Amino acid sequence: MLKKITFVILALAMTLPVLTSCGGGGGAQVIKIGLDIPMTGDIAYVGTQSKRAAEMRVAEVNDAGGLDVGGKKYTIELIIEDNESKAESATAAATKLITQDGVLAIVGPQSSKQAVPTGEVCNENETPMISPWSTNPNTTLNRPWVFRACFLDPFQGPVIANFVTNEFGFTKAAVLYDVASDYPKGLAENFRDAWEKLHGPGSVVAFESFTTGDTDFSAQLTKIKGTDAEVLFTPQYYNEVPLIVKQAHELGLTQVIVGSDSWGDPKTLELCGDACEGLFFSTHYAAEGATGATKEFIDAYEAKYGETPGDVAALTWDAMGILLQAIQNTGGLTGDLAKDRAAVKDALGQIKDYDGITGKMTFTPEGDPIKCAVIVQIKNGKFNFYDQACP
Repeated sequence: MLKKITFVILALAMTLPVLTSCGGGGGAQVIKIGLDIPMTGDIAYVGTQSKRAAEMRVAEVNDAGGLDVGGKKYTIELIIEDNESKAESATAAATKLITQDGVLAIVGPQSSKQAVPTGEVCNENETPMISPWSTNPNTTLNRPWVFRACFLDPFQGPVIANFVTNEFGFTKAAVLYDVASDYPKGLAENFRDAWEKLHGPGSVVAFESFTTGDTDFSAQLTKIKGTDAEVLFTPQYYNEVPLIVKQAHELGLTQVIVGSDSWGDPKTLELCGDACEGLFFSTHYAAEGATGATKEFIDAYEAKYGETPGDVAALTWDAMGILLQAIQNTGGLTGDLAKDRAAVKDALGQIKDYDGITGKMTFTPEGDPIKCAVIVQIKNGKFNFYDQACP
């Protein structure tokens, strides 16, 4: 009798993983999605926003009874890994999510510094990955398993160059960027190329760099001050923009300062304050004056967390939505993780006219969405829509 009871217990233990799989068998149907984000490190608040938006999206689905895939309801389980704002930690997190946790797909990383190497890991392990915020082209380049929910830097660079030219009539520009990080380095180069295409070789009169972690930019800013630059472009994050802008003002720089989508974080407003009032940057959406589904998301986020969501939160919401739509578009899951991952990857590549809160999206064969960018002005301590640029 004891042997029989022991055998039954062992048999039940062996079936437990099946009951929580994303397979087509009976029992509780669960789809595991990995979230590879920076909860600590230099850009930890990026991870905080991503986590909040992803959890909101999952709660919305689960509270409504789950995700309907091929006539079956699935509960979504979000497995969160902290990539510590480091490339090596991001790839380790992805490897764990794929090989140990058995996720169907990964959302993240956000920053290109982590997303580019992680994309290689996901592609090699044939696991769908969608980065909400990584604009560097190398994230998806030659990686059929990797997608993104944002526009690319080769598009964003000309957007801000054209805007500054048309808005102010300037012909001389300076750039200050982090040479050790994929995103600012790539975007700085894209802006320089676009600017010089508009105004000729040598029209970028200063191309100054620093290294991740630097907090004193006085040497670079002093050099820029000594040029005839009319505008300073700095594609940096919320922890650096306030330092750069305030130090520029302290040194007496009179150039207009503009930025990129990495500015679109509530912390930029909090840390920069009046110093950033009136400045412009290119980004993915503008919270102030939003309507429809975008406003509904903003209202829900504000009610839950007491602040306006930045673009990384909005893009995470869209990335989760795109992934969930792709899972539904498979028509059904088999329970074979490799087959289901491949089906989701194929479905992601076929999404057209997805109506996201950051804009309508159709994916190219490279895994990149065709979508518009917006120009935002910081006004009265808020991110205000100013202009739009579309492909």
